[in-house]
Amino acid sequence: MRIKDKTIAVLWGLTFLAGQAWAQTVEVGIKDYKYEPAELKIKAGTTVKWINNEKRVSHSILFTGPDGFESERIFPGEGWQRTFDKPGVYLYTCGPHPEMKGRIEVTE
Repeated sequence: MRIKDKTIAVLWGLTFLAGQAWAQTVEVGIKDYKYEPAELKIKAGTTVKWINNEKRVSHSILFTGPDGFESERIFPGEGWQRTFDKPGVYLYTCGPHPEMKGRIEVTE
């Protein structure tokens, strides 16, 4: 491999690692039948991880809208996560407890 090729390979690797460092995970706790925080504003590429901090109750994350879907049940002490790659507003509730509401705004 020539020096120029090595330089390009190193620069590409650093760019890749920098992109990985910018990706982050934000946690949303579930406690007392509430999402905490209930509203988030994040950048595209961010992962949101919901953690069930209840003692006896399972929950899910149910995204409403045309492309909606529901996570599997999250039991006490467990978590579930999703990476948001596209800008937009994502509204969600809990499948078994629709009074629980959350909102995620994803920016570029």
